[in-house]
Amino acid sequence: MLKIGLTGGIASGKTAVGKMFAALGAHFIAADGIAHNLMKPGQPVYLKIVEQFGDEILNADGTVNRAKLADAAFGSAAPDSRSQIEELNRIVHPAVIEAQEEWMDQTGLRDPSAIAIVEAALIVEADLVKHFDKIVVVTCHPEQRVERWANRLKVSRESAQLEITRRMAAQLPDELKIKVADYLIDNSNSLAETERQVKSVYEHLRRQMAKPIVRLKTDS
Repeated sequence: MLKIGLTGGIASGKTAVGKMFAALGAHFIAADGIAHNLMKPGQPVYLKIVEQFGDEILNADGTVNRAKLADAAFGSAAPDSRSQIEELNRIVHPAVIEAQEEWMDQTGLRDPSAIAIVEAALIVEADLVKHFDKIVVVTCHPEQRVERWANRLKVSRESAQLEITRRMAAQLPDELKIKVADYLIDNSNSLAETERQVKSVYEHLRRQMAKPIVRLKTDS
């Protein structure tokens, strides 16, 4: 089995690229989806988040309002916003990492020839590169991030720009992520062009299945 980390900046199109890989036959999971499940009422992560950020981040039914949680963690108006982001990461990341490692292990047991892809924004920032055999980084033009965010959440470009800016402050710039990439997918052009790149990478990964895995870019 090949363990693939799929990452990139906010609104770069990581999830769309992951779904393209899945359509070709890869096994795919998004860390954001794992985190969403871990934040369901009664889960240990949920309890810790509510303890840290208060009932103000909950909906009327007791579920986590992710927009309010993001405001509490990333809100630039808070003088301790950096520590709040770090605290949220401290609560969520270990549980997400454990869950995605278990998912990869189970996928390998079911399908020893699998290409298992985990999509996560902070693979590089969280020092998780060494957990994967290969890293795929998705990039796009800065203005496209704003447009995609605005379209996705049905907000103004000004609101989208503000949200992109504050969230990017908690991520490494693309230039640093690209340095650890084994494969780079530029999602700046047409959907067909992105699909062409994904297919090319997938075909190369399939060929790699018959070869020993060697990571040339590693911290260790």
